[in-house]
Amino acid sequence: MQTISRFSASARRWLGPTLLAIFALAGCASTPSVETRAAAPSMAGSRPLPAVSGEAEHEQKFARWVAEFRTFARAAGIDETTLQRAFDNVRFIPRVIELDRAQPEFTRTVWDYLDGALSAQRIARGQDKLLQLRPEVDAIVARYGVPTEVLAAIWGMESNYGSNVGDIPTIDALATLGFEGRREDWARGQLLAALKILQNRDIDRAQMIGSWAGAMGQTQFLPSNFLAYAVDADGDGRRDIWGSVADVMASTANFLARSGWQAGQPWGLEVRLPPGFDYARADADVRQPASAWASEGVQAMDGAPLPAMDGTSILLPASARGPAFLVGPNFRTILRYNNSTSYALAVGLLAQKLAGGPSVQTPWPRDLQALTRSQLLALQTALNARGFDSGTPDGTMGPATRRGVRQYQRSLGLPADGYPTLDLLQRLQ
Repeated sequence: MQTISRFSASARRWLGPTLLAIFALAGCASTPSVETRAAAPSMAGSRPLPAVSGEAEHEQKFARWVAEFRTFARAAGIDETTLQRAFDNVRFIPRVIELDRAQPEFTRTVWDYLDGALSAQRIARGQDKLLQLRPEVDAIVARYGVPTEVLAAIWGMESNYGSNVGDIPTIDALATLGFEGRREDWARGQLLAALKILQNRDIDRAQMIGSWAGAMGQTQFLPSNFLAYAVDADGDGRRDIWGSVADVMASTANFLARSGWQAGQPWGLEVRLPPGFDYARADADVRQPASAWASEGVQAMDGAPLPAMDGTSILLPASARGPAFLVGPNFRTILRYNNSTSYALAVGLLAQKLAGGPSVQTPWPRDLQALTRSQLLALQTALNARGFDSGTPDGTMGPATRRGVRQYQRSLGLPADGYPTLDLLQRLQ
């Protein structure tokens, strides 16, 4: 959990001591994990700043930050009309800072995440949407080479097919993040991009809404990605990823196509690994043609030949006991959209179901318990103490921790799948 001691020096300069104490108390509230950009909580219940003596000072500091940014934006080519529309009624949103600081203690297993992402309701609704939009979307597919089902899967994951685009004003969210200071450079860049969108008249300020982190529209583009990839597919002169499904789909397809999507290739598929497989080779850095994996005995679940793909890896998202997937370049392209393995797997599997394909056949090891952040921190610390380098302990799972876990598993004669478990932690302790 984040506390006031974690605020940056910049934030301490901007925020008075009274307000810092307020944020410390706010940070103690439990905040659910946010696993995709579309899962931004509603701002309807946001709490206004308490009426305390430091409120006026805080408002003055925020106003000075906004005035300084206006000067910066003006020099960057933003006209006065746009600056007035953006900032005349800009407000600081404390809840944005709370969510940015949130570090949920409890993590989710991949199967818990997929249970929600691949619900029967989401699949059925997506199939209905595709039936309604097929002629419109088929033209986009023909232009960009990204399958309809993949576009629909991202749409479903990000906003439940447009029903939840978020309700936080993008300008307010980014100004809040920039003023707070922890990620000021990033927030300033995104805020300038948002001003360019307003200046281009793609959307009005009141309609430019999204998540607390500044992601916008039905497939949750950051402002910089909007400028780079958004498309006016319906020909109305505006790139409207909030209200035009044609623009939403074309913009998403353009992002994927320009990020390396390879037309005609799948994202991946579930596979069966041969007896004696070296689980340490199930790593994103171990890439080879699918034909090479086939020569080692890796098989598709239905026994069909593996698809012709280069640069494929074996993915074990739930230890050696769970399903195995052969993933290729298109899987990595989905990761560029949202750098979460669980998210990319959910998009691929949802697309598969929308196309009438099978569910995951290998049972998930549902008896395994996800480690909390505190437990993972303890695991990393214990691994390092034993000489199994897992990097700087931070309570999050990354490549260094996975390598350390594999080294420890090998020392015990266990399958070196790199998956952290409570049993491993107890052995280390």
